Amino acid sequence: MGSLGKVRQINLPKILDERGNLSFLEQDKHVPFKIERTYWIYDVPGGEVRGGHSYYKNEEIIIALSGSFDVVLNDGINEKIFSLNRSYYGLYVPNGIWRHMENFSTNALGFIVASRKYSASDYERHFEEFCAINKI
Repeated sequence: MGSLGKVRQINLPKILDERGNLSFLEQDKHVPFKIERTYWIYDVPGGEVRGGHSYYKNEEIIIALSGSFDVVLNDGINEKIFSLNRSYYGLYVPNGIWRHMENFSTNALGFIVASRKYSASDYERHFEEFCAINKI
């Protein structure tokens, strides 16, 4: 069972330079898991929602590299919304948490670092089943 108490913001390094700023992340320093996959979400039409699932094993860090969007997390009992709009903040989301992303700004770019390679069997895509599994 996941817990929203395990979700946390990760402050990434920010190197300021008059030519343009730079941020980065490193496994074992900023990322609390071995990186097995990265992917990004972009060109999301207005009003669309991405995600809508939970993982049994996968952990993620979600970063808004450009623009902004909201990450809505639910542990089966409580729900919390995180607004991402800075490329030097990552949102750590452990497994067992229902997640979806919404309110994408124009040209938003979401970058996700994951602990597992893609596997369809790692997803719970039915919210009612998720809630039944996570009830205390």
